Amino acid sequence: MKKIKTLIASALLAVTIGLQSVPAYADESVGDPNIDSGGGGMQSGTSSNFWYQTDDGVRVTIVDSETGAERSGSVDYTNAHPNDIQFHFGKNSKRDYTGGASLSISTGGYTYINPAQPLPKIVGDGEYYVTNIEEIRSYFTDEQVVRAIAGDLGFSFNDLVNGKYKLMLEPLVYITFNGVRYALTATEAALLNLATGGDLINKFGPLSHKNLPLAMFLEDDDLGYTAWSGSTTSRATDSDIINYLGVGIVSFKEPEKKISLSTADCEYRVDTDVYTSVTVTGGEHTPDNPVTVTFSIKDMAFVVENIVYPDKNSQLVWVKWHTPTTPQTVTIDVSVEGDDAEINKGEIKANIVSLDENPPPDPKATDRNDTFSVVSPPHRSTSTSMSWSQYYCYWVADWVWIENWVWIPNMVRYEKTNEDGTKSYYWVNNGHWEDHGYWEDQGDWEFGIKTYSASMKANMTITPDEKNPTRVGRTIKSGYGYNELVTASVSGFGEHTDIQNAVTYFPEFGYTRYWRLLEKGPDGYEFKKNEYSTYNNRTHFTPVWYPDGTYTAYTWVLDCWTPAGMLSADLTDSITISGNVYDDWHIAKTY
Repeated sequence: MKKIKTLIASALLAVTIGLQSVPAYADESVGDPNIDSGGGGMQSGTSSNFWYQTDDGVRVTIVDSETGAERSGSVDYTNAHPNDIQFHFGKNSKRDYTGGASLSISTGGYTYINPAQPLPKIVGDGEYYVTNIEEIRSYFTDEQVVRAIAGDLGFSFNDLVNGKYKLMLEPLVYITFNGVRYALTATEAALLNLATGGDLINKFGPLSHKNLPLAMFLEDDDLGYTAWSGSTTSRATDSDIINYLGVGIVSFKEPEKKISLSTADCEYRVDTDVYTSVTVTGGEHTPDNPVTVTFSIKDMAFVVENIVYPDKNSQLVWVKWHTPTTPQTVTIDVSVEGDDAEINKGEIKANIVSLDENPPPDPKATDRNDTFSVVSPPHRSTSTSMSWSQYYCYWVADWVWIENWVWIPNMVRYEKTNEDGTKSYYWVNNGHWEDHGYWEDQGDWEFGIKTYSASMKANMTITPDEKNPTRVGRTIKSGYGYNELVTASVSGFGEHTDIQNAVTYFPEFGYTRYWRLLEKGPDGYEFKKNEYSTYNNRTHFTPVWYPDGTYTAYTWVLDCWTPAGMLSADLTDSITISGNVYDDWHIAKTY
């Protein structure tokens, strides 16, 4: 790989360097972006001073959106596996250094995280590994990425994006400097260069003072930091790096106090019990100001009232209904009402389909398929268990005594003898104060959450038809039929339907084209009575041309509906084909 040219600097450092002010930078998706980048070409390295272009990453810290103060520790993300780092400087952020923290070397174990969603290229070489600022902005504002960052830094996603916090991003690299492996952010590289009297820039200038610090800088002033207006293609000074470069900020806007509705189109089978669900978000809703959702389905209104949930959270809301007996598209109109928002409306297109419209044709003894080849059974996106939750509200009393002091008068007449012997009288109020207060409940609503779940088990067995005279165990000749039995059960805590459908697909049709909708009987789901069977059996005939070997049928067990979606399962079972039905024919002369 290409390496960066450097000279040699001291291996062990114990440096203490004070800092100045620094800028920040941001991006948007679930966030608002303030990030730009620049950079240029690199040069060759030496055996003791080099950098591999894949050895980059980013340090992330949660900071207060008003003051810029840290509200979390820092974590380093990288696609690399830098397990050989010998020197690093802890997990200080740029805010730490600009606040007066010293550059203090550490030889302890360096920690990092390889994100589930790989990072885009953060630090490029200007030639072969080029960064894309739009990819960087998109990555750090992707909801799933932000959720992962929140979890890694001990925050809930809703708290992180409520407008009170921002993400501080700092590009970092892993280099071999004077034969020693280092982990460095742009700010730490500038401080290390100062501490080594310029040795770092002498050996890593295109990286340490250009491509690394210019990997991220602010487009707009933020948190007291000034946006970068200098060159984006030239080396920067240590001072400029410390004060302006090597940092980006992602901001989040406080959600509006407005109810919103999330819907999705769906597909159901005919004549089936189903659940249709929506998600309601926005504001805090207690029994004092609940939300109401109305589902309008085929001239019927299903009203769900008294929906409650905490601020900056959401609530799944559902209705159970029965689909029509014929295929069609049903439009479901949904409206949401609450006292802190206008009525919100949504629409769901429910496609109602039939599985009983394409059974296999009559098998003929003369059928042929000379180009047939066996394919593997399909794998659908199925789920045999689901969970969902529902908020509830309860009152927590806080009884407070409200004082109401009242003066209770008690006028007492006193007699006084004057100097001349006459008497006079005067009144004294010997009353007292009484508290005529009362207890007032100044409590508040608290939220709890109930979690529900449902899971299903299913099993499939195919066996040679009992009318097959030459069956041996689970081996038959092609042209004969077999029976199927599917058993299934559902358990859980919460609303759900039973399993309502099972449909079998066959290898001779490539698991497409034709299928059989099973019928529920006392023992489980079976083939419907076959109109081409002499005995009207519940059987499926294998084609006479099917080759010897394993014959695998595939069944999709479905339509176990919950408020969180549909439970379904993929099942397969096999028999063996050996020979064909013609082997059992005998032609002889009659007398």
